[in-house]
Amino acid sequence: MVRRLGVMTGGGDCPGLNAVLRAVVKTAMVKYGYEVIGFRDGYRGLVLNDYVHFKSGDVSGILDKGGTILGSSNRDNPFKFRVENNGKVNYVDMSDKAMENVNAHGIDCMIIIGGDGTLTSARDFSRKGMNVIGVPKTIDNDLSATDTTFGFMTAVDTATEAIDKLHSTAESHHRVMILEVMGRYAGWIALTAGIAGGADVILIPEIEYDIKKVADSILQRKVEGKHFSIVVVAEGAKEIKGELTVSKVDESSPDPIRLGGVGNKVAAEIEKLTGIETRVTVLGHLQRGGRPNPYDRVLSTRYGVKAVELANEGKFGLMVSLRGNEVTAEPLEDAVGTLKQVPPDGEMVCIAKSVGVGFGD
Repeated sequence: MVRRLGVMTGGGDCPGLNAVLRAVVKTAMVKYGYEVIGFRDGYRGLVLNDYVHFKSGDVSGILDKGGTILGSSNRDNPFKFRVENNGKVNYVDMSDKAMENVNAHGIDCMIIIGGDGTLTSARDFSRKGMNVIGVPKTIDNDLSATDTTFGFMTAVDTATEAIDKLHSTAESHHRVMILEVMGRYAGWIALTAGIAGGADVILIPEIEYDIKKVADSILQRKVEGKHFSIVVVAEGAKEIKGELTVSKVDESSPDPIRLGGVGNKVAAEIEKLTGIETRVTVLGHLQRGGRPNPYDRVLSTRYGVKAVELANEGKFGLMVSLRGNEVTAEPLEDAVGTLKQVPPDGEMVCIAKSVGVGFGD
């Protein structure tokens, strides 16, 4: 029988993490009378046994707070953990140590909140015998086993507000304004915010673009008397037969590729081809910070409650998932490793094209 839960937040921060923690702790304590132990800074806390015993008051007033009160890390893979001795760095499998710490605390189930990388390790712990339940988190909305990840809609709100504000300055100065947004290899933020904000061109990883066609669509708007354009570019967008735009490579990270700079690349090419002054705004980590919107607060709460309910039912090795209007669960084995990308011929792209949005294809 379940008596004590563990919880941690891994990977990049995003709006709604605290709302999930609040739901897990409150549901565990109020509904079931369980204890909850939180591990700090993602898997690092699990390996180093850095933890806190939650009291109900610890999660009061955090529903609307961005980030995570437990801290997070996207560098500490417990199966390839960075260890430094006498200035020499090695990567060691510390998963057994993490398992020992969980067992020493008498934890009956770990609720692990994170994206694909964090949940891949959760799946691997499940294979080793740990009772695990995953909660899907990423602003990129690229996990295949759920319709929506929490944090995504708040990121879309942030990007949409930026597009709204860029409209007025673009129109005033007759410029092309480019907004570069996150999303890595999936274009959900760019596409959704682009439609919501009335962008004229949207460039996403799933549809390779021809920069000449992008320029032609901007020039056609000018012919029609529209002397400004808004272009939304996902950081993973690339030209036909082109390469990703990489800002740097961090070999010390489990995910070393850092995308960035495609907005400036596109701007230079548009200005050269059209002669229209083009400016770039890179939204960056603003998309990951700040207060979660009401949708994400509710979704995060639903996910947290469902995770504890699954633990109470003894259903482990699962990830909570939103399918339609129902919060359900999917096997962790099926939840990770497959990227959910925008279908190039899907409804969202077709809607955008129907109202005149160009994709450079």
